Amino acid sequence: MMKAVIAHGEGDLRVESVAPVVVSPDRVLVRIVYGGICGSDLHYAKDGRNGAYVIKTPLTLGHEVVGVVHDIGPAAETSLGVGARVAIHPARPTPLPGGVHGAGFNLTPGGSYLGSASTDPHTQGGLVEFLEVTPEQLRELPDGLPLRRAALSEPLAVALHGVGRLGERVRGANVLVSGAGPIGCLAIIALRAAGAGRVVAADLQELPREVAREVGADDVVRLGAGERIEAGGYDIVVEAAGVVPSLVAALDAVRPGGSVLQLGMLPAGPLPIPMAGLIAKEVTLFGSQRFDVELDASVALLAADPRAEAVITQVFGIDEAQDAFACAADSSRSSKVLINISEDPEK
Repeated sequence: MMKAVIAHGEGDLRVESVAPVVVSPDRVLVRIVYGGICGSDLHYAKDGRNGAYVIKTPLTLGHEVVGVVHDIGPAAETSLGVGARVAIHPARPTPLPGGVHGAGFNLTPGGSYLGSASTDPHTQGGLVEFLEVTPEQLRELPDGLPLRRAALSEPLAVALHGVGRLGERVRGANVLVSGAGPIGCLAIIALRAAGAGRVVAADLQELPREVAREVGADDVVRLGAGERIEAGGYDIVVEAAGVVPSLVAALDAVRPGGSVLQLGMLPAGPLPIPMAGLIAKEVTLFGSQRFDVELDASVALLAADPRAEAVITQVFGIDEAQDAFACAADSSRSSKVLINISEDPEK
């Protein structure tokens, strides 16, 4: 038997023993070492749903996972060997390594994503000791990139995809990141890599602001404490909190002719957002859905920029999963929380 972190419904998160996996002929079996807790995981654990996707049967959570190749099916087409350290692309269909940006696999109808109730039956996730995947989902990690830091490769790819949608607007731009949680701080890293000029991060809590500085923000704004965001003062605003007041503030903060990137996941359904300002200022609003081919670039950037390590604030063992989820839900004491699922060969 092997352990897995499973959501059964609203407020019902368990660490359970599940049947071991025998690798299929065309698949690869990965021993998962670290898995990050994402906002969608928190929603499934707390609410039994993530937006429109409701848990109907027990769902193993997790899609931000890295590990070590444990077994390879005899018909699996891969150059990797047993023991290779890998990140995992959570989507299927999956773009091949080195694919061309804009292929749009993230927008392909009928696809699946690890740890998601969007499919029926649900697509089981990666917070489990052993995970079977297709060879094209694997990305070998470069020497010098620790597995722990590599656990950020999926959420950083999300940030890279969103920032990539802005194109050349980013170069030299004055940027505000509204919401300095894990995705906001990873967006700062992506913005720096894309050549942004000045980057300011805004958040209610002290810890996210501290992490934002560590990963490259030039300045921070303490929201809710009398500090104000300059109206019309930014070429680009990245909304990374996923709450309506943050988007409203973003539309006010962006300059005429500027751009807003909606990187945070807003609630489903009608939202009270004043769009008149967007029209009057001719603001361009960019949506961003997961990521496409950016996992390769994410892995390379993590290998080159150890500052990203600051985003990881806690690591819990798999038997402490409930404590890990409670910690991850509290932005005053955590940024990215990892679960250490099996032994890290680098320790």
